[in-house]
Amino acid sequence: MANVALEFARVTLIFDGVVALDNVSFQVRAGDSLVVLGVAASGKSTLLKLSLGLLKPDAGEIYLFGEQISGMSEQELLPVRRHIGMVFQESALFDSFTVAGNVAYPLVNQPGQTAGPEEVEERVRQALRFVELEHAIDKLPSELSGGMRRRVGIARAIVNRPRLVLYDSPTAGLDPITAHTIMTLVLKERDTAGVTSLLVTHRLQNGHLLANFRYQGAALVPAASDGGPRSQTRFLVLQEGRVAFLGDQEELNRQQDPYLRKFVMSQ
Repeated sequence: MANVALEFARVTLIFDGVVALDNVSFQVRAGDSLVVLGVAASGKSTLLKLSLGLLKPDAGEIYLFGEQISGMSEQELLPVRRHIGMVFQESALFDSFTVAGNVAYPLVNQPGQTAGPEEVEERVRQALRFVELEHAIDKLPSELSGGMRRRVGIARAIVNRPRLVLYDSPTAGLDPITAHTIMTLVLKERDTAGVTSLLVTHRLQNGHLLANFRYQGAALVPAASDGGPRSQTRFLVLQEGRVAFLGDQEELNRQQDPYLRKFVMSQ
């Protein structure tokens, strides 16, 4: 368990008699990536909420960094959550906060944080530098493009220097060029900081980038094929709350099930 960042073990969750997740099991090793695919209402967002401890499973166990969080109280979860970054769909920025205020929010509002004003400012600038938006530090979200808001969302997620980042459809609604920019940042965080990534997406192209490229020298390059160490990417496809597929991209591409072929053909 020492090298496993996130594990679901036979997790089931039921809402008002409707099964949202049914006996779901998977592991994500530290530094690796898991791409979660599925149609609407297949259980993707529920999986993210369970990973954060916002929901409790009706059966099964969830482990974060080797700790079983399923039975933890909200107070017990607080120090665990400090190691997790969350990139929300549509960014979920505070309209009345500047970019700096949005990025600083986890540092000044999470219980147990001890960073002083000077450290907060430096870490906010570092996070914005990472997403190439330091020049926008005093702007409001309304002054930013959609792609810039997503980049601010990534900066906010990584300002705490997390060990695991959860991405909820970070490229949804973006044009292909902007979507590629966002995915480059996802790979940059994974490959420069060794961060574990769980990416919920409707686009298999996003998973293709994670599985086949790495960030090096300010650009994406094909992943090493010389047998050296590299991040591994697996794909989890949910169908009506159940695991329809779990494996690598080559295995997914070979699947003939009509539901799975929808995602393969969307590349």
